Formats: sequence, structure tokens, C-alpha cells
Amino acid sequence: MKVLVIGGGAREHALCRSLSLDPDVTALYCAPGNAGIAEVAELRAVDALDGAAVAALATELGAELVIVGPEAPLVAGVADAVRAAGIPCFGPSGEAAQLEGSKAFAKDVMAGAGVPTARSYVCATPEEVEEALDAFGAPYVVKDDGLAAGKGVVVTDDLETARAHANACDRVVIEEFLDGPEVSLFAITDGTTVVPLQPAQDFKRALDGDQGPNTGGMGAYSPLPWADPKLVDEVMETVLQPTVDELRRRGTPFSGLLYAGLAITSRGVRVIEFNARFGDPETQVVLARLKTPLAGVLLASANGTLADLEPLRWSDDAAVTVVVASHNYPDTPRTGDPITGLDAVAAEDAPHAYVLHAGTRHEGGAVVSAGGRVLSVTAIGSGLVEARERAYAAVARIGLEGSQHRTDIAAKAAAEA
Repeated sequence: MKVLVIGGGAREHALCRSLSLDPDVTALYCAPGNAGIAEVAELRAVDALDGAAVAALATELGAELVIVGPEAPLVAGVADAVRAAGIPCFGPSGEAAQLEGSKAFAKDVMAGAGVPTARSYVCATPEEVEEALDAFGAPYVVKDDGLAAGKGVVVTDDLETARAHANACDRVVIEEFLDGPEVSLFAITDGTTVVPLQPAQDFKRALDGDQGPNTGGMGAYSPLPWADPKLVDEVMETVLQPTVDELRRRGTPFSGLLYAGLAITSRGVRVIEFNARFGDPETQVVLARLKTPLAGVLLASANGTLADLEPLRWSDDAAVTVVVASHNYPDTPRTGDPITGLDAVAAEDAPHAYVLHAGTRHEGGAVVSAGGRVLSVTAIGSGLVEARERAYAAVARIGLEGSQHRTDIAAKAAAEA
């Protein structure tokens, strides 16, 4: 099978790494990719938001499966263009991807499906914002209705901060605060059948102890030793399957990766948000534990044959990923700094630890930073303690001037495991 992956972050590097290890994949391309992906896939240039250009590239390469990684191309309808060209595509239609593209649309779908979520108001005027903030009180949860690369959500006790964020957006969803730990659960679906993956937990705040501003994610781990063993079955029954059924009922069937961001509250499981693609950095740890070859699973989603698939096989190992970010992230990051130590990790830490590239590029024979989140250092171990030790040992070998990373990824779960 010839496979084309669209995107250029650590999520796409994780996908490409897994696909490169799949014996069924005979040729692997990534557009536009990054410096790390270039080691496992052939890079091509493309405007990822241009469906016609992506479809033309897939046709030129003879791709038999296209995987659209990021949310923006999905919302822009790139998967529709690829399918219209007669090529199987992993990823929802532009219409179905509104599940992530619009928080208000997602709330409407959840209401129709009877999915448990936070009470909320959709606000388009300063007056509506004031009413909603007053109704719920602190802590305030204010979400930009549209795509914001994981940074459109503000959770704060400060009324002025909440108000400022709300009024800076065209339309916002303001909702009640959900207590309890958060869980990310991915499911692969073909629009009818839903196959859950293993749950993970990510760390959104920039600084240790869940302090600092929200980010796209600073690390993740899987499995979750503290989670109820019945959690996946419960979420399948109350969230994932009803959502897929509701979208199909509406005439907008969802095929691809359905990501449920969940809060395990004192009143039960509640959906915080849906995403329409693999999450970053959770993908890095979930795929590190998946033993079933990836390409066949994603093709079954694209072809509508998930029901025929054998049950997925998982490693008992734990996986931890630590994000190394640029100076000043999540504000405007500094880029163009050389990265050292990548060869040392490959020589000293493989195969138990490895580096997945996010914001990198080649420049004059060197690998340099090219974004806010630069690297995802991922490790596996017999448990979370060993996986953490291996991940942080690899992080310590990497040099990037002014870089930052959290030192407490999976620490609490490892201590309690």
C-alpha cells in the first residue's frame, strides 16, 4: 500500500513512524512533513489546505490511502476532495469535521445524541457574554467557537481575563467548570462501527504543577493506572457510539478519528470537547503502545470495513512523551535555533526512547527549531516510572537554547501506580 500523510507536526511524525514499521506499507510520503519525518518518509510540498492540490498530489503518487493529520485541512474539506478523486481517505468530511470546527455545532450534536457534557451558552454579543459569565460564576470556562490550534480555551478565576477573551472572539461558548481529572480517548470509526483506542492523559498548561497559560499540550502518558477499568466501555456506550449514530442520522456521517476530551467528574463522565483528528501529544503515547499494524486499521475506516477487523492488540508497556518547546511558547516562539543531541538519543536511548519532530526544519546541514512545540521525546517502559526515567534521560541529551519543558509529566500517576 502506498500511503500519503498530510501535515508536518509531531502527530504526523508519530503516524509516519508507525506506518514505516508496517510491512503492508510499500511507499510512504508526507506533505509537507518536517526534518524528522524526512527520515522515515519521502517529503513532498503541498498547500495542506488546498483540497484540489492534495488530491492531485495523491493521484500523482499513486497513493492508495491518504491520511489527513491536522484539523484545519479537515474543516476545509480536504478529505472530501481526496475521496472525490476516488482515493480512500482517513479523515472526516468538512461538514462532519465541524464537530471540532465549531464548539456550538458540537454542543448541538451532543444534545441530539444525549451525550453528557457541561451546561453552556453560545454568546455572540458582549451582553450575552456578561449574562453567561454571571450565570456560571468562577472558575470561568470560555471557548472560542472556531479552530484555535488548541489555544482558544481560557479557564480562569479572573472575571476580566474571561471577559477579555470572550470579547476578542466572534462567537464563544461559555460553560460550567467541570471538576475532576481529564482523559483523552480516541476512537477510529467508519461512520457506523466504532473502535476505541487506549486512553491517555495530556498536560495542557505550560508550567509544572498545571500552572501557566494553556498550550497545545506539553506531554502525555498512557495507560492510566488510576482510571476505572470500565471507563472505555462506558465512554463507548454513552459518548462515542451515540455521537457517531447522531451524525449519521443527520446525514453527515463521521469517518476517521473521533477524539473525546473527557472530565471524570463527581457526577460521572462529561465531554469537554470533541476533536476530529488524532490529538497531539496523546497520539505519540497511544501509537507507541499499539501492536496492530496501523495502515490496515486506517484503511478499514476509510473503506467502511471496520466491523471486519480483528480486535486491536496493545502492548502492556507504559509510554510517556515530553514536549520540548521553544523560548517564549505559547506566545510568539523564537525559531531558527540549532538543535543538538538528536544523534546521541538515537545512539544511546533507542529503541526504548526516540524523538518525534514537531516544529523543525533543515537549515545548512543542521536541524533547527521552526515552531512553538519543537520535539516530542517519547519513551516506553515496563511501567510509568521506567517510561518517565527513559523519556527524561533522552530529554537531557537534547540542546536547544532557551527551550522549556515540564518536569512533572506523568509524575503523579507514576508515584501512585
